[in-house]
Amino acid sequence: MAITLYQFCISHYCEKVRWALDYKGIQYQTVNLLPGQHVQRIRKLTSAESSVPVLTHDGEIIQGSSLILDYLDKTFPERPLMPKDPTLQSEIGNWEQKLDEQAGPALRTWMYHYFLQRPKVVIPLLAAGTPFYNRILLSLAFSRVDEIMRKWMQINQKTADASQATLEDLISELSALYQQRPFLVGNQFTRADITACSLLAPLFQPSQYPVPWPKPAKIPKPVQSWLSQQQTTLEPLATVYQQNR
Repeated sequence: MAITLYQFCISHYCEKVRWALDYKGIQYQTVNLLPGQHVQRIRKLTSAESSVPVLTHDGEIIQGSSLILDYLDKTFPERPLMPKDPTLQSEIGNWEQKLDEQAGPALRTWMYHYFLQRPKVVIPLLAAGTPFYNRILLSLAFSRVDEIMRKWMQINQKTADASQATLEDLISELSALYQQRPFLVGNQFTRADITACSLLAPLFQPSQYPVPWPKPAKIPKPVQSWLSQQQTTLEPLATVYQQNR
């Protein structure tokens, strides 16, 4: 039975799953959803929360990037993303939890705070992979979209500043480690590397990511300035992404 991934193209948690599927050479199809309109469909599918990613396979429905990676390693053991050593497994699990809980939300809060101020830039990112008319719908309802997203994710200048500080600490820590060794944990590529580099990928905008990244001149100036300052620190993560993606 076919594997289906329900996703937002822009979601870095969905990129985490896409990367794992591609790394394992697993064939799958995607259902690209529009944020907001996805709620009813995902809740009907999962009878639970409306978050993506959601993966379906052989009657199984798995929601959440970490649980999906668990399922993929169990069901498709070739090219494992977790070593057999329990000590390494624990270290990888700690990294994944830390990055899922800190890097993912921080990047989302920081970037959307600024990009939501540029509707013409953010709408193509939100609607990526969906029918063209969704851009029109988002444009017409953008003030409401902006309000809902800011309220739902608690996005404001204060939380954006705090998120930026979190990102700086995480990127510095990861960059230092990757300059010492090729992988985050142990001597092989694991889900820790996938988590780190996929959740932070929007900061270096890789071509493999299925969204129309804006040209540099259209990126909000505070984002441009900070990314310029962080370019050297981000390079090791971008390198791991390109070498393994």
